[in-house]
Amino acid sequence: MSTIDNGRTGGLGARLLQDRRLPVLVTAGLFVAMFGFGVYRYQSYGFIDGQVFMNLFIDNGYLLVAAVGATFVILTGGIDLSVGSVIGFTTMLTAWLVEKQHVSVLIVIPVALGVGALGGYLMGYVIHHFEIQPFIVTLAGLFLFRGLCLVISKESISINDSLVGTLAQTHVSLPGGSFLSIAAVVSLVVLAVAFYVLHYTRFGRRVYAIGGNEQSALLMGLPVGGTKIAVYTVSGFCSALSGLLFTLYIQSGDPLHAVGLELDAIAAVVIGGTLLTGGSGYVIGTLFGVLVLGLIKTIIQFEGTLSSWWTKIATGVLLFAFILIQRTMTARRKT
Repeated sequence: MSTIDNGRTGGLGARLLQDRRLPVLVTAGLFVAMFGFGVYRYQSYGFIDGQVFMNLFIDNGYLLVAAVGATFVILTGGIDLSVGSVIGFTTMLTAWLVEKQHVSVLIVIPVALGVGALGGYLMGYVIHHFEIQPFIVTLAGLFLFRGLCLVISKESISINDSLVGTLAQTHVSLPGGSFLSIAAVVSLVVLAVAFYVLHYTRFGRRVYAIGGNEQSALLMGLPVGGTKIAVYTVSGFCSALSGLLFTLYIQSGDPLHAVGLELDAIAAVVIGGTLLTGGSGYVIGTLFGVLVLGLIKTIIQFEGTLSSWWTKIATGVLLFAFILIQRTMTARRKT
């Protein structure tokens, strides 16, 4: 190969690594490859059925909403470890109010969303005004909300409310005989709203600017403090909404619901191509990250001979791979 060819190849490789869309394209390609493998290996078991694909949204809708909220935070260079605890607390609060206090679900929903948003707001306020690392503040939030679960009840609370049952069983029919649950539809609406906000609003541009370089954002006169507080409020709201969707999915409240789910949400965001250092990423990538994690579980279920722990192993391997891709990309941008 000539020197010119080497230069062209090197230049092409460098441009490819500097393309912010590369991680999303890699994740999307991985999902397509995994799904193609599933169709090839399990076609006789009905893997090619359209409902199998739709079940990825039905079974992971709550995770998608939580991951969307985490995307806002991570884009600013922050982290939110309270996601799983807020989800668990929301299931307990909902179950307790509906079953023990006989409060209407229509009243419980805005109350739960308000509590989640307030929790996120308070954490964002402490992070900004007291200049404490997000890891520490949200870790405190994790313990606080998990403890509040136990204050409500140490036992699981089943929900037998007719409206909750109706919402859980309601399906939206699609062509080909497949369907989506209400929770899955809500998660896709949240994804669409987040996509619009991040890419077509002034608030979204501020989020990316802060994650790219907070000092530069300050010098540009952007409201850094208010934006950072807002993204944690968004994350708290999304976590509470995720908790409501999880309640529909499981129809109960339990102090141990969603333990560690914040790690699944962060993993989905990272696998989806959002840089942990902030400033780069797409919420569509988060969708593919969630679908990849869901597809891993589906393939393991179809295989039938593998333990569910292989989900964690596969997730860990993917995280290492995408962190290496991120590291290579950021190193190229600095040179």
